[in-house]
This record gives sequence, structure tokens and C-alpha cells, in this order.
Amino acid sequence: MSSELYWVIAIVGVLIIIALGWYATNLLLRLRWQTRARDAAVQKRVERIDESIITIAKAMQQEQCPFSEGCLRIVVLLDHRPESVEYNYSKEYPALHEMYEKIKHMPTHESRKKFPKAKVREMDNEREGYEKSMRDIILADINKLLKQFPAA
Repeated sequence: MSSELYWVIAIVGVLIIIALGWYATNLLLRLRWQTRARDAAVQKRVERIDESIITIAKAMQQEQCPFSEGCLRIVVLLDHRPESVEYNYSKEYPALHEMYEKIKHMPTHESRKKFPKAKVREMDNEREGYEKSMRDIILADINKLLKQFPAA
């Protein structure tokens, strides 16, 4: 082989390496952008969840929201926070979770209409009984929650 052929092969090899390097750099930059966009979206979602938790907790504290409804909503929202996979909120806020467990089977909204009025009244009385008997411990959990979730 002639030396010219070696030079051509070397130049082609260098060009291929430069092209692959450029392509790899583009992929890494795109991955970094996607990661940042995903992280920003997750953070925005967590902020909305936290804002909802705080709003509901304040409404419960001011008795503008029934404790049972607030507990249902807050427990579900806490379960949607990313760290809920490794963090057990039921230990942190036991009264909220206890109320949730007691009433989660009760129908809400449109599904209540499928039951006879007497059965709905019976479930409402049961729920209201839980609200009265658990009032103080639920308020203690709400106060603790509001200290741990400062207003955004």
C-alpha cells in the first residue's frame, strides 16, 4: 500500500471519530435538557400537591372543610408525593390515616346516589361520629402537618 492510502484512511478515521464525538455530545446535551425538564416538571407537581395539602389543612383547621373529606384528600395527596415510596406518612400523621382507613370505603359524589337515602344517612352519621370522636387528634395532626409543610 502506498503512503497516500494510509493518509486517506487516517483522515477518514479521524473524521468518523469527530462525527461520533459530535453525535455523542449532542445526545448528552439532549439528555441533560430532558433531565432538567423532567426535574422541573416533578418539582412543579410537588409544589402543586403541597399547596393543595396546605390549603386543605388550613380549611380543616378553620373548620371550613369536614375532617373526613380533608383526611381523604390529604392522605391521597401525601401518597402522590415522590418520597412517599420510602417515607411512611401514616406514622407521621396517624389520625389522618386512621380516619382515611375508617371512611375510604364510603361512597362519594355520584356513587352516593346509588344507595337508598336511609343507607346514606347511616353512613353520614357514622362518618360524623368519627369526626367528633377524632376531632382533637386530627387537629393535632393538622397542626403538625402545617408546621412541616410551610406555606409556599
